[in-house]
Amino acid sequence: MLSRIRFTMMILALITANIATASADKFSAGPVIKNYGKHAKVQQDLKLDTNATFNVAFDIGEQGGVGKVNGSIETLARFINMHVANGVALENINLALVVHGKAGFDLLKEPLYEEKFQQKNANKALLQDLMKNQVTIYLCGQSAAYHNISNKMIMPGVKMALSAMTAHAVLQNQGYTLNPF
Repeated sequence: MLSRIRFTMMILALITANIATASADKFSAGPVIKNYGKHAKVQQDLKLDTNATFNVAFDIGEQGGVGKVNGSIETLARFINMHVANGVALENINLALVVHGKAGFDLLKEPLYEEKFQQKNANKALLQDLMKNQVTIYLCGQSAAYHNISNKMIMPGVKMALSAMTAHAVLQNQGYTLNPF
């Protein structure tokens, strides 16, 4: 009886693994940010205006796993890739990332991140790719002060804001919408 249960559990594990692999195969990276932002082709019912301009702000406060890419940051690569893949011109996509709380540690320069966490900052290449593709990254100055992060400690290109609240208010005044994810 016990071997029959083990056999059944083994079969279920194989089926589950195959389903997960098949689902993952539907997603591909690119066309703009090659190593990040996997997305799937979908049959759309909501018409995508490929001539529209997207001004979108994203907000993150949770640090990614130490030495791992922060999935919330990678969301911006997915936004860019899936829209360009569906006909929106890259120059019509203007994204801002507002970072606060412990997520600020994901913006540290490589040596400082390594010193603090004994791991490489897996977000470095992703952040550089995002900034090369019209993404502006703001760190909440209030969170930075709380966590003892100075302007000199953050990656080149990252901008310090008075606060995350201020960054969002300014971005909203500039026509940015807030993405809820």
